[in-house]
Amino acid sequence: MKSTVVGSFPASESSPSNFKDKLLNSLGAYDPFKEAIKSSVIAQLDAGVDIISDGQVRGDMVSIFTEYIPGMKIEDGNTFIVGKIRKPTQEISIKDLQYAKKVMTEYYGGKIPEGKGVKGIITGPNTIVHSSRITSFYKNKEDAIIDLAHSLKFEVDAIAKKVEPVYIQVDEPFLSTGMVDMKVAREAIGIIKDGLEIPLGMHVCGLLNDAFKDLATFDIDILDMEFAGNNVNLGVLEENAYLLKDKKVGFGCVDSSVNEVDDISDVEELVTKAIEIVGKDNLLLDPDCGLRRAPKDVAFEKLRLMNEIKEKYS
Repeated sequence: MKSTVVGSFPASESSPSNFKDKLLNSLGAYDPFKEAIKSSVIAQLDAGVDIISDGQVRGDMVSIFTEYIPGMKIEDGNTFIVGKIRKPTQEISIKDLQYAKKVMTEYYGGKIPEGKGVKGIITGPNTIVHSSRITSFYKNKEDAIIDLAHSLKFEVDAIAKKVEPVYIQVDEPFLSTGMVDMKVAREAIGIIKDGLEIPLGMHVCGLLNDAFKDLATFDIDILDMEFAGNNVNLGVLEENAYLLKDKKVGFGCVDSSVNEVDDISDVEELVTKAIEIVGKDNLLLDPDCGLRRAPKDVAFEKLRLMNEIKEKYS
């Protein structure tokens, strides 16, 4: 049994504090988020996380990608689809992931242990389109979703090639809302998965009593869900685990919706039940969702507690 994170971690921009950084700032080359990535990675590793993220420190889950995708525009914090969606103008997350992997390598004295590493994370095409307003070109969201899947595929392939992550995760919270055409959603994820030689995971938060049977048919290797913050999904998993076949379960076992550390007995009870349902070798422990909104000390303690329980079953 391994542990991971859904993605985000509390972070803030830094200001240049030494001569080198001030010089870089004067040249327009200072990165105010680099230190946030480093501190996020070290916090995850200190807490015992096996498969880390870069902390997703640069912005919200939609704009961090749409900023670089032609056909999409951000205005007053909102995303609009204003033309045909095309290939990203640049690689979006590669440098941050490479830096996170470098920090992790140094943390372990030059070699990342087997079974540990970074994962790439993208926001899925269904969630991005349903979070955006179409103002021109597309007559429906479904066509935009397919074009966006082809666009994001360039980023996914670049992550796989240039970062060599443990796996890639697609965040698709909208798939639990009942607002998405599941046939189109499945096709879009299939486009992202096509030819990928590393595992593909998909994170879907929310109540899955209506969506689970559809999600189980997606061409993914890991289905990541929340279990700590609701009292429905565990029963859904228990009743339908047979549908997952060869898929692993990303098991959200600490509640990211509350800014206090979870009760360890509650978390351990959840994990024990999950092991009974799917077996510990089919589990990846993680928080329900990202931890960006939590205070740093609380976010760290949630991860540490989760990994303390993981170690009991290792």
